[in-house]
Amino acid sequence: MELGLLAGAFGSQITIDIERIRQAESAGFTSVWTAEAYGSDAVSTAAWVLAQTEKIKVGTAIMQMPARSPAMTAMTAMTLNQLSGGRFLVGLGPSGPQVIEGWHGVAYGRPLTRTKEYIQIMRKVFAREEPVTHEGYHYQLPYRGEDGTGLGKPLKSILAADTSIPIYTASISPNGLECSAEVADGVFPIWMNPERYDLLEDSLERGFARAGNGKSLDDFKVMPFVTVVMGNDVEQCRTPVKQSMALYIGGMGARDKNFYNDYARRLGYPDEARAIQNNFLGGKKSEAVGAVPDALVDDVALVGPRERIVDRIAAWKEAAGKGQVASLLLGCRQPEALEAIAEAVL
Repeated sequence: MELGLLAGAFGSQITIDIERIRQAESAGFTSVWTAEAYGSDAVSTAAWVLAQTEKIKVGTAIMQMPARSPAMTAMTAMTLNQLSGGRFLVGLGPSGPQVIEGWHGVAYGRPLTRTKEYIQIMRKVFAREEPVTHEGYHYQLPYRGEDGTGLGKPLKSILAADTSIPIYTASISPNGLECSAEVADGVFPIWMNPERYDLLEDSLERGFARAGNGKSLDDFKVMPFVTVVMGNDVEQCRTPVKQSMALYIGGMGARDKNFYNDYARRLGYPDEARAIQNNFLGGKKSEAVGAVPDALVDDVALVGPRERIVDRIAAWKEAAGKGQVASLLLGCRQPEALEAIAEAVL
């Protein structure tokens, strides 16, 4: 099982702890990941990290697809991969309608259709076998809309072909997981219980079947985000995880369209998910945090004293031994916690 580090941080000032990233690199971590919402972007920060590291791979978790054309994302990936000696990883996601339509000012549309078209176009750009053309719901290459000039022509990338760049997607919905298994090289579940791979299995298997050519977990990486908070007081360690989960389960989406709330229900907490959302949308944020059950935190995060965290890692290692988890992408700001997990895993 590999280890990765989540380096994205949101706030009014960009904060990326390069010393923590270098610690992870020295400890044998395979990857580090940047992020974006509606502040700092994932690409600039990834380039900054690549320039200050030597071995570790750097990816975007995630680039918002509607914010960039697929050709632009392919250009970015090929450029950074060349400059870094093959260390760039592509992570994509549709984001959500509130951000895409509210911030980027474009239609959210059909996110799964977009994902398939987007990756198809990117792979054509990477392969450089012929000038890129595409006729889809979201994208036309060349563009043939009524407001176009009609002068567009199919083009091939000037850069040398590079089909080595993996493409991962962020998803937790059944259809999204199926889509990822069909067209991508791996998936980032925002949370995962290592003992409940069954929640992902059917969707992934359907996607593998649609992909054909014998695609399976052998060709696909499940890389969940795992928050780590080490300390003697377990409840205190759970608190920041609960705050984050309350935001996602309660407020990341409308009442009837919140993927994270749906996922919490599938994880086995339907009543709690409803209570979290009701409190959050009702302006009772502290009550929403309090409604996040301890058991849910313990299912998907690593919290508490060192020995408690190491003990829980056994379940992740067992899942990895079955091929159900390829890498843990750790959200962790404590050097001592990174050291403990590296010693237990690597």
